[in-house]
Amino acid sequence: MPPRPRPRKPTLEQVARYAGVSRATVSRVVNGSESVDAGLRQIVQQAIEDLDYVPNLAARALMTKRTDTITLVAAETDSRVFGDPFFSQIVRGVSQELTQTPVRLTLSMTQSEEEVAALARYLASGHADGVLLISEHGRHRLAEQLVEAGIPVVIGGRPLDPRIEVPYVDNDNVEAARRAARYMRDLGRRRVATIAGPQDMSAGVDRLTGFRQGMGREFRKSLVEYGDFTTGSGEEATRRLLDRHPDIDGLFVASDLMALGAISVIRRGGRRVPEDIAVVGFDDIDLARLAEPSLTTMRQLTQRQGRLMARLMLRTLGHQPAGVIPEPTSADGRGIILEVELVQRESA
Repeated sequence: MPPRPRPRKPTLEQVARYAGVSRATVSRVVNGSESVDAGLRQIVQQAIEDLDYVPNLAARALMTKRTDTITLVAAETDSRVFGDPFFSQIVRGVSQELTQTPVRLTLSMTQSEEEVAALARYLASGHADGVLLISEHGRHRLAEQLVEAGIPVVIGGRPLDPRIEVPYVDNDNVEAARRAARYMRDLGRRRVATIAGPQDMSAGVDRLTGFRQGMGREFRKSLVEYGDFTTGSGEEATRRLLDRHPDIDGLFVASDLMALGAISVIRRGGRRVPEDIAVVGFDDIDLARLAEPSLTTMRQLTQRQGRLMARLMLRTLGHQPAGVIPEPTSADGRGIILEVELVQRESA
């Protein structure tokens, strides 16, 4: 028995006849034009639904110069992106915000200067309507290249270069680290060290700045080590700190993954957490609650950060975001700054 022919997909002209309007009216509705009367728009949308019409996306992109795609760029290796819960929470937040829109999300990871340059050329050739950039490192210049190419950009985090005038959503890293340092002092800890994040990232810079402010005159450069927000780097930094200062009694760590690495080294060295060394992390990933001991940490609203980044981009692209966009609260007037909460558990 020969196969049954597939039913032909309805055309734009068939939708127009069904709705009793012109082809141009249907085209304007499909392409999101605001010039169509609300009543006509509803009739056309009903016709599209009744006929199960699916727009030709390639043709639509040629007409509108839009792809209905935004790209989330993580300036990290794939092992970092898939191994750090921060990134999954950002992706979840962005995806949730785009669910009720025609806009779809693609993910790209890049690290070397060659990869950054290639990605900038690819995006500048029209493969995405806008870019959400996270984990930006100062050396990359990706945001700068995208802005120069005329691509809308929203950054997750304060841009390191103040000349890059783009909207961003950040957590209040300075105030959070300041609070963590003061919390340690209130506990009576007098030899408090820190494992800071990378200093080519605004989160790493701001968390170290806040810690320094919170410690005041008790801050010592020799009590600072650096990691790259991974568990392994937290372990290595803790070993270096303890070799230099075996009398440390408090440790603020700029990410939960690094803090978990620090606790592992402390305990393997025969010391107790928090009795000998109190530890405070940053992020409040799921593992923080499940760790032994459970990790006291600064909780940032990563998923909300992703949602707000998506809302800002949707507004930039002319879409109507479903949720409210707060007014910028950063000193430069371009960034939305989210509050960070201290979550007290067993490690401090």
